[in-house]
Amino acid sequence: MRPDCGAAFVVEVEGREQLIVIQEVERHKRSDFQGVFTAIRRAVAGEFELAPEAIVLIKAGSIPKTSSGKIQRYACRKNYLAGTLNAVGQWQTSDGLPQASPPEGSASVEKNIEASPHPSKPRHQKSGPQREVNDRLTQLVVEEIRRVAKERAEGMTLDSLIVETGMDSLERMEILASLEEKFGGRFPEEILPDLETTRQLVVAVEKYLGTEPRPRSVCPADVEIPEAAYHFDLFPEYVSLRGSLDMLDSSGLGNPFFVVHEGPTTDRTIVDGRELINFSSYNYLGMSGDPAVSAAAKTAIDRNGTSASASRLVSGQRAVHLELEQEVTRFLGTEDTVALVGGHATNETVIGHLTGPGDLILHDALAHNSIVQGSILSGARRRPFPHNDWQAANRLLEQFRHEYRRVLIVIEGVYSMDGDIADLPHFVEIKKRHKALLMIDEAHSIGILGATGRGVAEHFGVDRADVDIWMGTFSKGLGSCGGFISGCKALADYLRYTAPGFVFAAAMPPPSAGAALAALHVLESEPERMTRLRENSQLFLALAKQHGLNTGMSKDSPVVPVILGNSIHCLKLSKAMFNRGVNVSPILHPAVEESASRLRYFITACHNEQQLRYTIDVMVEELEKIDPSHLPRAGSEAAVVG
Repeated sequence: MRPDCGAAFVVEVEGREQLIVIQEVERHKRSDFQGVFTAIRRAVAGEFELAPEAIVLIKAGSIPKTSSGKIQRYACRKNYLAGTLNAVGQWQTSDGLPQASPPEGSASVEKNIEASPHPSKPRHQKSGPQREVNDRLTQLVVEEIRRVAKERAEGMTLDSLIVETGMDSLERMEILASLEEKFGGRFPEEILPDLETTRQLVVAVEKYLGTEPRPRSVCPADVEIPEAAYHFDLFPEYVSLRGSLDMLDSSGLGNPFFVVHEGPTTDRTIVDGRELINFSSYNYLGMSGDPAVSAAAKTAIDRNGTSASASRLVSGQRAVHLELEQEVTRFLGTEDTVALVGGHATNETVIGHLTGPGDLILHDALAHNSIVQGSILSGARRRPFPHNDWQAANRLLEQFRHEYRRVLIVIEGVYSMDGDIADLPHFVEIKKRHKALLMIDEAHSIGILGATGRGVAEHFGVDRADVDIWMGTFSKGLGSCGGFISGCKALADYLRYTAPGFVFAAAMPPPSAGAALAALHVLESEPERMTRLRENSQLFLALAKQHGLNTGMSKDSPVVPVILGNSIHCLKLSKAMFNRGVNVSPILHPAVEESASRLRYFITACHNEQQLRYTIDVMVEELEKIDPSHLPRAGSEAAVVG
């Protein structure tokens, strides 16, 4: 498949949305596309919990693009419906697409199976004795469904749609895989999307896998295990990564990642002995490197050492941990707080621990990786909703809330990639209406938003108790490291005794806890830091917009992206800025869509006006050399959108 040469869209047939995938393929790979179809279907199912209705492979260079190289999805959809794509191969769930799936209880799958005899399995005649075998086979299939669906299987009939139990596509694939393991053999790839009912599964098992579970046996000694299963350098994931890194090397622009910095990074940083204006770290308030914060970390080392050397449940708890939690609780106005060793781990362990199978997690489409990973680990059903779209979240709750035991909505205070703020009041409203739980990730909003830095609740004047779970980190505005969960006492107590990332992890290092505690005190005693941060953020955003730069959705926060929609241009601009004394990191595909590739600026209270104006001027000058189209006339439509 050719990178950045694919499109996905939906077509609606008889009121049902169908997912269509269009993808260019290399010219030398046009003989057998079954592996390509399988890879696309598995990737889409694994990442998005969706099943494509059709996949069309087209000739290299034939996908509709704009003059700047962006995929034209609307044109792809139009050409697909008109049948004018330059196709070299196509997979579809049934003949004659586009069309709706067969209705519940139809015999389309059975017909498909009967018409496609498997060469290695004899066809069974449905005589009297065979009926007994089928009854037993049905029981075995139902057992596998119940094992995965648990209480959701209650009330299922042989002709009920499996998806109507609330199971997602991953759970459905788990059932199919377990049946293949139990009976031996494989289902043909082309029938998998049509196996929608228990009856259809029984027929498919009988036809392709047999009627008796295979006996458990020792793996034969002559089974060959492919090297890609046990050599890291042959892992497909690593091969893909290596290809991306090789592309960076061949570009001549160098690798912009893992640059070594010397000393604290505030408004400035030192790389290879050279001082640069710095925009690539989120030390928003200059707490990291602050004398009072550093002194507190040193004092904590003198009193407690560099490590707690155990989990807090066992013997790692120190007085500084308790004091930090008490101060965060007082600062936020909650009942209790639990401090954990890392911010990413906090989201993973808490989301993964509070929810499970039978629950639903709704999260913003632009949610941080830690939120997505925690949701996946939980085993709960996961549904993203369009960015900051509380109305879309509300529609999902109206449609599905009654099917789940527990529903968790997860949003962020400030979104770290785009710099915009969650519409908290509306999310509070829908969470109350549907009796759901609401979790706010305040990693980039504590110390940033609100008159006194108390975050998004203060920013909107929302009652702190209206949100069930407040999550934050100490590594941004508070200049340390670690994460925390704050809320009601019952929540904190439960996490202290049961959350894996707290119970089975070493306690937060004492110097980190001491530094975070001191930063909280500095934040309250020096409110002018927040004032400077807001003034700097507003100035930088205004200057960028004056020049027509695309700053996306950034508003009222110190995160300001400059979106170019071209990874190579981002690399070129980042390197040019570095050469002129400005350190700013590129965010490239696949971290974001290619059309959203960008440079991301973190503004701090330490920056001064001269630095900000110089940075914008240099960026504009370098973009004129790279591609002037990134600089539309100020006040134009593109500038207004930015």
